[in-house]
Amino acid sequence: MSALLIQNAQIACEENDTLTPADVLVENGIISKIAKGVEAPAGAKVVDASGKVLLPGMFDTHIHMREPGQEAKETIQSGTEAAINGGVTGVVLMPNTAPAIDSAAMVRTIYDIAKRDSRIPVYTSGCITKGREGKELAGIDGMLQLGVKMLTDDGDAVPDMSLLKRAMEYASEFDCFFASHCEVLDLSGPRALNEGVVSHRLGIVGSPACSEEICMDRDIRLAHAAGARLHIQHVSSKLGMETIRWWKSMGAKLSAEVSPHHLLFNEEDIGNYDTHYKMNPPLRTAEDNKALLEGLKEGVFDIIATDHAPHTPFEKAQDFVTSPNGITGLETALVSLYHHFIKAGEFGWGLIVKRYSAEPRRMMSLEPVPIEEGGAAEFLLFDPEGQTTFTSEFMRSKSQNTPFLDKTLDGSIDLVVLGDAVLLER
Repeated sequence: MSALLIQNAQIACEENDTLTPADVLVENGIISKIAKGVEAPAGAKVVDASGKVLLPGMFDTHIHMREPGQEAKETIQSGTEAAINGGVTGVVLMPNTAPAIDSAAMVRTIYDIAKRDSRIPVYTSGCITKGREGKELAGIDGMLQLGVKMLTDDGDAVPDMSLLKRAMEYASEFDCFFASHCEVLDLSGPRALNEGVVSHRLGIVGSPACSEEICMDRDIRLAHAAGARLHIQHVSSKLGMETIRWWKSMGAKLSAEVSPHHLLFNEEDIGNYDTHYKMNPPLRTAEDNKALLEGLKEGVFDIIATDHAPHTPFEKAQDFVTSPNGITGLETALVSLYHHFIKAGEFGWGLIVKRYSAEPRRMMSLEPVPIEEGGAAEFLLFDPEGQTTFTSEFMRSKSQNTPFLDKTLDGSIDLVVLGDAVLLER
């Protein structure tokens, strides 16, 4: 595609919720002009965006692709196609594959697969400990030399505090940071849902929120002592959010994420043992939903990340206790956030651009991709008047373990552009 003209768009930015009406001309992958009444060059592809919102491409820093080792659930190819389907133009993979991403050799393997199979940029995190076993440090040097920015044993908290502190003291001298899945296993696992009224009613031993909160405070204290930068993943409770707020006020080098499912759902949604609502950390209470939403609006949470966690239909069809934790999110995040929050007036498009596009890129030491003259084209076109039905035929992920399966939400992603390529057009 040599030229693309988007006419009559409403352009969103991270600075505020104001939408700017304009035409956007892309030539050879670069935004060459933003103005009203732009003339289309000869041979240009023209898209009428009347009534639609033009957004920078989303960027998701918490993705499980399952390759290598569990390709029946997801591959880098299927997962990145799911990302495009959800308006996401860059992803960061978690290292809990089989084998784990704990060495330079494994990082090279991931990037070789991504180069072959993905149409969007793919980055990977690396393990803190070998095999995520919590016993000895992974090959951190080699991974950092290949550009890894995030170190995490995602899915497991490093149990040895001395080992974790040593890793933080060593690696903090480099341009990287640590990410923590916070959980005290003695309190939480293996358990299936939040400890509370619903767990008692269903007769299942629950996982208390303090399991997450105790580990969160532990890891932040260790990072603060070591001078390391720390990112807290998928915060699920009100007290956890307040812990983040307090430590930030104390000057800790700290960031945190909230996932759409912890904003949208709570333990009451589990109903009659519906495994589409089983995840780790578990869904908490309606009060937690409200607090997390306020934390997102106030900026306590730096980013939105989906924790996209695909599982096969057979696995999710097991009983609630046996079924694996996790739901997919790449394809549903943007539409569901629009349907439940933007349309309802809870927040505007500026928050989405800041927390699900710009800040995630900054966290990974990447430049944001605002829609501006001279910048590379990396954007999506969203139709607020459209609708999306999340059928198996619509979704591109190998797995459809999502509470939104076969449900229709307001809003649709109609176009995704990266450079001089149209990745998606409906």
